[in-house]
Amino acid sequence: MSIAKLSAAILATILISCNCDMYLHNPRGSNNRLNEASANRANPNRAFDSQNNNRGGYNVGDRTAQKAGNNKNNQYQMEYFTSGPNAGDVTKLLIEWTNQHSCGGDNKDDATKTNCDIVLQYMDVNPTKPKDLAYNAQVSEGGVRDGVQTNQQNYNANAGEKNKNGQRRFTEAESTAYARRRNSVNPNLVYQEPFEWYDKCQKRPRNKGLFTADQNVQQDRATHTRQNPGGTRRGYECPEERDYWPYWHPTGWKDIAILTKRVDKCDFFKKESFNVKPKGECVEKYPNSKNHRHYSGADTPANCTALGGEWVDFHNYLEIGPQTTEAACNAAGPKHEWAIPYRHLAYNRKQKACLVKLTEPECLKAPWSRQNHLGNGRDTNAEANRYEWTLPHFPHLNANERRAFVFRIRYNISTDDYDPYNTNSSSNGGEGVSPVTNNPLVDVGSHSPLQLAINTAQFGRTFQDRSHLSFFTPRPKGIKGVIHNLNVRGKRGNIVQTFPAVEYDFMPTVSNISQPNYVHIQWTGSNSHNNGNPGGDGQTGDAGQGTGGTDRSNMCAYKNKNDNFPMVSEDPEQMTKFMKIVWQRKEGKPSSQMDVRDIYVKLASGGYYDCYNGCTHSVKTKAQLNNLLNNAPASFSGLLAKYTKKGTFYFLCTRNNNFTNRSQKGEIIVS
Repeated sequence: MSIAKLSAAILATILISCNCDMYLHNPRGSNNRLNEASANRANPNRAFDSQNNNRGGYNVGDRTAQKAGNNKNNQYQMEYFTSGPNAGDVTKLLIEWTNQHSCGGDNKDDATKTNCDIVLQYMDVNPTKPKDLAYNAQVSEGGVRDGVQTNQQNYNANAGEKNKNGQRRFTEAESTAYARRRNSVNPNLVYQEPFEWYDKCQKRPRNKGLFTADQNVQQDRATHTRQNPGGTRRGYECPEERDYWPYWHPTGWKDIAILTKRVDKCDFFKKESFNVKPKGECVEKYPNSKNHRHYSGADTPANCTALGGEWVDFHNYLEIGPQTTEAACNAAGPKHEWAIPYRHLAYNRKQKACLVKLTEPECLKAPWSRQNHLGNGRDTNAEANRYEWTLPHFPHLNANERRAFVFRIRYNISTDDYDPYNTNSSSNGGEGVSPVTNNPLVDVGSHSPLQLAINTAQFGRTFQDRSHLSFFTPRPKGIKGVIHNLNVRGKRGNIVQTFPAVEYDFMPTVSNISQPNYVHIQWTGSNSHNNGNPGGDGQTGDAGQGTGGTDRSNMCAYKNKNDNFPMVSEDPEQMTKFMKIVWQRKEGKPSSQMDVRDIYVKLASGGYYDCYNGCTHSVKTKAQLNNLLNNAPASFSGLLAKYTKKGTFYFLCTRNNNFTNRSQKGEIIVS
């Protein structure tokens, strides 16, 4: 099947014109925010096209009690322990979001008015780059970053483009391509998809098998789509890849799960995922060079051959192993394969390597949510909709390494006004050709036609949100079993000031842990969540206790859900009495020597104190903690604990417990 024919069948979704939104709450979704003190984000084009309201999102975390400003080292990035090598050694991270225009349910019994697909993905960076893969050190970027300014990256497209006989050809020399990249990429700005990803998107023809209705898609490039006919650039994201999934070319994204109303399509979704199905791309060489370009002017095998290139099938992968021969790779076991990895940049893009294979994504019925309601779902016990992600295990990740990653959630929504799987480019055009047109007049028999509010650029639409930079970190030596993550969601302000973000809560609110498994306690917050002007279409302000604009959290034990006064560390029922610390990010004293009071003051002070007594930053030696946590850090770098006793243990945040608008409380149930 040709790419043009295949693409017409893949999620060309349909949606009636509206202002729709998808917001990620855990891990904290950026919605293109960085560190703005305003309620509105400063730059909706900073890293990606969310299609969301300007007010959504959470700022990047601050490591201390002060704003990080231009010092990237003072930003805080969440670190999650990976799963272990054995089947029972898994790490669980709860993903939580709100989507505006409904999802899930059964057409017969539920009042949802749209079809939907929610796609969960991540993009990470392999820290080990074997020399035989020939990465160019001069232009290698070295991973994703959050940046310290809200501008988007620059882009210089000039590559000596010429068109001959309908073929897009390039005369750019290799050194010129590298210089063009160096002069575009700013180390102070956000970097997620690499420069090469957008550059090849801008050079490649768009998929002309796609349905574009009556939209004037202004250029024949993959940067121009029905949803983005003018080709607006957002970061280094490729609009065609953003708008359609599964994508027909290789990408840097790895699929986690598809949550869909169309579970009859699950086999198709799983088989077409780049996790398991190689995807092709044209590979050309630079003029007078043996090295490969990262881009091509061809998007089909036939066009590639006409340009003198070679159509190559690339493989997605979990990581690249250290094995350098096919025999060694085969000996490493069935989870490895000797194949051509998809890499954005390499001298020899066809060079094979030993790849740790990805598994096919999980495909499940989407949790039900209500139309026009950024609130809780029905299938999640009156909590916001969620998915529990089992984090990957990287067999070749060294104990002192970590992998940077960004999490992405995509929301495709459609109606049944026409068949998205069987409507293609043959229906492109105006009235009488396309089944839908902009703002049509409809005769309902009243002799006075009525106008429908339809924008075909939004009739079938994809939304997304992404986390800030995070890290996969190898689990501590000797830790087996399940690791449950316990984090904090939300930001400063009351429900109106934070919306469409949310107020503070522990995530999850209830953690169910069986002995002898673990809980990894960690959170991040910002010192610039002022929600000030410009406020867009919502209320500005940052109601709450303590210094304005600052996120603060702590954990103090209390007796039951209706109480609001914490216990003291000596209370025999409080939660740290039965905690054993097995690891901590910032050690005030060795974990094995942490007693009940040490653990309690570390959690109760939000990490301001490292212990009660016997360490540098103790209650006895450090300046007194402010009673509203103003001098405590915005982020807590974490500890890993297990419980020595069964029971239910309650905890609250003393600062964010004003019951007119918030109640930051949680519980751990140890079974």
